[in-house]
Amino acid sequence: MVKFDCSACADTVIFERLSVNCQELSDKTQEHLEVFAKEGLRTLCVAYKDISNDDYTEWHSKYHTANTSLNDRDAQLSEVYELVEKDMMLIGASAIEDKLQDGVPDTIASLARANIKIWVLTGDKDETAINIGYSCKLLTDDMKRVHLVEGRTVDEVKASLTEFKEFMEGIRGDFERETGISLAQEDPFEDPTASANAKKPKFALVINGYSLAPALQEELKLLFLDTASYCRAVICCRVTPLQKALVVQLVKENRGAITLAIGDGANDVGMIKAAHIGVGISGQEGMQAVLASDYSFAQFSFLKRLLLVHGRWSYMRMCKFLSYFFYKNFAFSLIQFWFAFFCGYTAQTIYDPWFVTVYNVIFTSLPVIVVGVLDQDVSDKLCLKFPKLYIPGQQNLLFNKASFFKSLGQGILVSIVIFFTVYLAYRENVDHNGLAQDPLYVLGTAAGGVLVVIVNLQISLDTYHWTVVNHIVTWGSIICWIIFIFVLYSGGIYSSLTFVVFDVGVGKHVLGAGNFWFAMPLAVAIALLPVVGWRFFKSVAKPLLIDRLRANRDEQEGLVEATSDVVTHISPTTTPTSLPLVEKKRGPVRERTQLSIGSSLSSHTGYAFSHEPGYGELITSGANVSEGQCTRSRTLSSRHRHTKQASPLVRDMTHGGSVPALNRDSGEVPLPGKAEYDSEEKVL
Repeated sequence: MVKFDCSACADTVIFERLSVNCQELSDKTQEHLEVFAKEGLRTLCVAYKDISNDDYTEWHSKYHTANTSLNDRDAQLSEVYELVEKDMMLIGASAIEDKLQDGVPDTIASLARANIKIWVLTGDKDETAINIGYSCKLLTDDMKRVHLVEGRTVDEVKASLTEFKEFMEGIRGDFERETGISLAQEDPFEDPTASANAKKPKFALVINGYSLAPALQEELKLLFLDTASYCRAVICCRVTPLQKALVVQLVKENRGAITLAIGDGANDVGMIKAAHIGVGISGQEGMQAVLASDYSFAQFSFLKRLLLVHGRWSYMRMCKFLSYFFYKNFAFSLIQFWFAFFCGYTAQTIYDPWFVTVYNVIFTSLPVIVVGVLDQDVSDKLCLKFPKLYIPGQQNLLFNKASFFKSLGQGILVSIVIFFTVYLAYRENVDHNGLAQDPLYVLGTAAGGVLVVIVNLQISLDTYHWTVVNHIVTWGSIICWIIFIFVLYSGGIYSSLTFVVFDVGVGKHVLGAGNFWFAMPLAVAIALLPVVGWRFFKSVAKPLLIDRLRANRDEQEGLVEATSDVVTHISPTTTPTSLPLVEKKRGPVRERTQLSIGSSLSSHTGYAFSHEPGYGELITSGANVSEGQCTRSRTLSSRHRHTKQASPLVRDMTHGGSVPALNRDSGEVPLPGKAEYDSEEKVL
């Protein structure tokens, strides 16, 4: 007799393969599984089957034939497996506490406030996934409705999605008519302390693998995507690795959003590869996700800094680099264009050929490169404290067609100012000896010098974070031009390079004449004072959040540091009785989330995931949990967990303007989230 054991499998896989003789045990086990799942535990089932030696020999022969087949090997193996994986006897079920990694709830909340939509794609049961959603703050009690899609046919799923979409459109329409606030897009100019921000309707969608299969079909996938896009959170339960990849692909192809998938296991590889950006978490789940990813780190909470700090800085620096690059080269080229009107369109260049060669290599390259590498408009602490700073990047506010034409227009105006200021200063001019100066080399050298000064002063105005390196390269570029004209136009260079025609001593003529020192400050004032004035006016008349933060940056950073000091000086082992008692006023009763489900579900609890001291009595007392209050709905959330030794699980993320996706077993896909502020932010 051979005993075939099937251990550590999902209940949906085991129950459909059980013998009718263990129906009573399976019903009892199913009740226990529901209890475990509602407590946030991860469950597995165990079963066995006794096979006679003759049956095993016959089966093994078929297995060997299928395993050595050269055609359709996987299909043949599946058929052979089905021969033995039936009429099994249930042994029982197991349940383990799967703890969240440190910082997961805070990370999820921050990403949501950054308008990043989070979709959780997991293989867990519905109840487990929903409890995890509440534990990591993807699902909250102030949501208008958490909707659970449970249909298995195309018609059932379509009806459920249509009803929920119409419900959300009605609520959103009423809110917009009452407040005049559009919910179509987050406004980076809005006041974060406005009370309407906290009252914006929020929804969540929960869908299981059986319902997701028809939802991903051609006739329903756009309806599913439109419905999910209205939701703050989307949770997909009991999904396969292929479905995870298909969900990410659906968002990627139809929303024009940047998708990010994060996971830690082999079942997340498809999702990670399907997203624009793949992030693997190194842990006890193996290295497959890490090897398939673009970035990898040890904990899910590191994603917060990757996106909100380094991602935001990188976008800001790149936009600044591109705008400045176009500006300085438009100004450089168009001076030659204006000169053409005064040289009879003979194609004579106003610049010395060597100046043309080194303009982008020496005189203007290093300052913008350093800005592109080191610049920081606000500190990393403020980036993390105010996630809404991430929204301008999602909406492409810093570099778009408008900013390109702005750079073009600024370059045109600067070129006009430089050329005509220098031209008028040197028109019909003589040197201190009363001799006429060479108009071409003097005019070209003076115009080039004023151009170098103005574009380097412009990048200094664009620099937020000054370091020693910035000072060296910015002011050093101007000094390099002075050295350049003295060395290049010196007698020694002229005598050693006789095949090149130089105007010897032109540097001395230009810098030694009052014309240049009159034209240069005048051109700088005309070109840059309007820029300074316009930026000041914008920061006062219609300031962005970044402008308000920079205006009182020292105060904000002081608040962040003070908060950090308070947290640091409270020991993790401090008991509630050792802390000073503070009388708290009871706030208004918060409206409960409306539940929309096809079956009953007990109230959610985060007990299995709470590691903070002093909350045990509150949780077990049920003071904040109303009987039968549960709403099942799917939200987008990603939760990274680790059992005993904190091994992270994978999540999939996408970005608003970019869409992040998180994955519980695999990944989740993010959609735009709320932009509310913490109480500390109201100082703005």
